[in-house]
Amino acid sequence: MSLKEKLIKISEAFPEKFKEIEKNVLMLEAKIAERKVFLSKKNLIYKAKIKIDDENKTVKFFETLKEKGIGISSGDSIDISPGFGFKVEKYRVIGKEREGSIEELSKLFGKDYKYSFDYSAVRKKVEEEVQKAGYSFSIALAEI
Repeated sequence: MSLKEKLIKISEAFPEKFKEIEKNVLMLEAKIAERKVFLSKKNLIYKAKIKIDDENKTVKFFETLKEKGIGISSGDSIDISPGFGFKVEKYRVIGKEREGSIEELSKLFGKDYKYSFDYSAVRKKVEEEVQKAGYSFSIALAEI
């Protein structure tokens, strides 16, 4: 089984599976949370991309966590969690790697918005599989 096939296989345990978007480039995009209330909609999206170079036995990894929203929000314009509640993001940076989790619990117009996600878990599993296959693993700071 090739490294690409192994990475697709292990992604079955992730919120979404990796899909090949071009030769030896895999991408995973998962909606972690969504809130639809009144005239407002907010989504938390996790995206990971992997570029595999079989010739040089290297793998580049890129990931991002984005919050998108449309509609009318309560509170000021930079408020990303309207209503009553809390949002906690814990992280640490080691070199290019950011490890941590994001968690939110809020209530707006009687609707709950709750999620918890460890965004370093996907990267750790991918890195483990890459190293087992004898490839070098690096993190890209710009999308690949």
